[in-house]
Parts: sequence; structure tokens; C-alpha cells
Amino acid sequence: MTMHDISGKKVAFLLTDGVEQVELTSPWEAVKGAGGVPTLVAPSEGSVQGFNGTEKGDTFPVDLTVSQAKAEDFDALVLPGGVVNADHLRVDKDAQAFTRSFFEQHKPVAAICHAAWLLIEAGVVSGRSMTSYHTLETDLRNAGAQWTDDEVVVDQGFVTSRNPDDLPAFNDKVLEEIAEGPHEGQTA
Repeated sequence: MTMHDISGKKVAFLLTDGVEQVELTSPWEAVKGAGGVPTLVAPSEGSVQGFNGTEKGDTFPVDLTVSQAKAEDFDALVLPGGVVNADHLRVDKDAQAFTRSFFEQHKPVAAICHAAWLLIEAGVVSGRSMTSYHTLETDLRNAGAQWTDDEVVVDQGFVTSRNPDDLPAFNDKVLEEIAEGPHEGQTA
């Protein structure tokens, strides 16, 4: 496990109620531990309800609403999973636009588990190599992605993983890509 210094880099975490809690807290702590500044972005003000599988977990305070958030204010985007979280975000026009703008600005984006649903709706997966929770394989292939069942897939600044078991590898690659900065090939 290499140490990546991302001091002062601002990282948006986009999520809503139903987020898979560990897929938020684990990368969040990794970003903070490497000197980065995480910001919780959500569709509504207040707090979001985390889940551990199907059980309610903790709540997390929202720093910024997605309608107010701008990709140019951040160095990277992390999308935690959770079925309910991802299903709500995928139909949120602001969430789609916010996510797409990171790709347009060639900035690192990382998605785990069901978060790839939002990426399909944002129109950014065609031609990209990626993985996700196994139940999204057909959705991603139909949207033009090259899907593989791997622990972590990195495609020019775009990081994807399958589930919480992949978090150590996911976090390491997330920090590496943020440290490297923008990639010309990271595009919608």
C-alpha cells in the first residue's frame, strides 16, 4: 500500500439516503488521512442516512447541495454505492450534470458498487473499462462499457470497484489518481 499525498486537494463525495455506509466512511477516511479535504454533497440539505446492508446505520451531515456544487471547485469525485442511494441519484438531473462535469474537466472520478447507475444516466460509461456490483453488468454493457469482474479497474483517472471487500484496493487507487491529477483521456 503506497502512501499518496493529496494535501489540500478537495474531493466531493456525492450521495443520498441509503448510501452503503462503509463505502462512504472508508474512502472518506483515506482521503482525510492522505491530506485531502472531503466534502459531502447531496440533493438536499440536512443529513443523509447511511445503511449497513439493509440495516440503518449512522447519519452524516451534508456540506453542500448538489444544485449548489460545481465540479470546478473540486479536484475529484467519489461515488459511494448502496442500492437505494444509487437508484435515487440516477434520476437526479443535478447529480447527473455534476458528475458529467468531472468527466468533461478530465478530473478523477471513483465509483463503487451500485454507484455506476448514476454514471450510466450521466452518459459517461460508453467505451470505458470498468467494474461494479455484479448485478449492474448487463446495464453497463448495454450502455457501452467494457465490464470486467475485477477488484478495481482504472481507466485514465476513472476508478471503479465492486463491493465493500474491494475498499482497500479502491481507496489506494482513488488516492493515486487524485495525486496524479487530471487525465486528458478522462472524458465523457
